Amino acid sequence: MATVRFRDETATGKPVTEFEVAGLPARMTVRELIRLRVREEVARHNARPSDRFNGLVRPDGAEADLNGYRFREPRRIDWERQAEIAERAFLSNGFFVLAGDHQVEELDEVVDLTADPDLAFIKLVALVGG
Repeated sequence: MATVRFRDETATGKPVTEFEVAGLPARMTVRELIRLRVREEVARHNARPSDRFNGLVRPDGAEADLNGYRFREPRRIDWERQAEIAERAFLSNGFFVLAGDHQVEELDEVVDLTADPDLAFIKLVALVGG
């Protein structure tokens, strides 16, 4: 069984947040890892719903805020809907994933978690006017 560290970084490599999940198979696809990450962060939010969500992608009905997303009022989030949003964001280059020092490029690419247990998620921000 493997333990994976999910880490968000800025485009310059500055760490933003991170958390670990243990008890995983030795190999998983990028799709499975994104869905696992989203399920974990939504479960943490739903355990104590608030008007803020710090996660990989913006939930429906939320506005971007400093270091996360804001709702008009506290609410729960549907992790499966959030995972669909994350998969689409990955495919449209809304963020990219590094496994060790290798950029993964396909949702169905398999990552060996015993060799690359650290996954860095780098969100790409659209430039204003560009």
